[in-house]
Amino acid sequence: MLIAYLGGLIIPVPASAPNASVLVAQQPAQLSVKEIEQLAMSIAVKVRSKDILGSGILIRKHGNVYTVLTNDHVLLAGDPPYSIETPDRKIHPAVKIAATSLNGKDLAVLQFRSDGTNYAIASFGPAPAVADQVFAAGFPFIGETSNHPISALSKSGFVFKTGRVSLILDKPLQKGYRIGYTNDLEKGMSGGPLLNSRGEVVAVNGIHAEPILDTAYTYQDGSQPSASLRQEMRRYSWGIPIENLVQLVRSPLTNLNRFS
Repeated sequence: MLIAYLGGLIIPVPASAPNASVLVAQQPAQLSVKEIEQLAMSIAVKVRSKDILGSGILIRKHGNVYTVLTNDHVLLAGDPPYSIETPDRKIHPAVKIAATSLNGKDLAVLQFRSDGTNYAIASFGPAPAVADQVFAAGFPFIGETSNHPISALSKSGFVFKTGRVSLILDKPLQKGYRIGYTNDLEKGMSGGPLLNSRGEVVAVNGIHAEPILDTAYTYQDGSQPSASLRQEMRRYSWGIPIENLVQLVRSPLTNLNRFS
């Protein structure tokens, strides 16, 4: 078994695979918290429709076309057309791209074109372990009126929260959630990055702690966690491991031609 290193993501490759190339990459050094925060600010974006819906992550660049990863439930909160607000506060028209590798996961992909401005792209890290320090980033909502629960939402600035991995499930929950952590996610941070101490994205934020309903706490195979485990799970925020992106990162994303 050979190991290929692609954009910070370690991918096993069978030794017998034809034309398999192996890149030997040195493990990135640990960064200071401030460095990780600055890095997170450079790769986190706001996902918008008529109103601001949530957060996203810049994950790929192909020419002048950028790919953004977010939660599928973020896009369901508003109708197309969508747009992306980048760290320089520019707003770019965006389109949702079909990605069969994400079927069944609470993940979605958007693409936009930027002429003349280059943006940073996330690197991906290996799955974290329990007790690892992690950093959640995004753009939480502030303010809400009962008559217009979405359109009246305004946004605070970028938020960066520290915490640790507390629980990694043996099998994923519905929609792919598997990593529980102590970082205090807020509404609006869904779709934002969860980074390790090397500044690599290891998961996509999606579920905050102590939700009103327990509907998220069902395994992908339809079974239920024990009552005690469910109670523990409610104390943590939850993310989808970045390993779900292996096929997406390796694919050519042929839909890029719609921006030509």
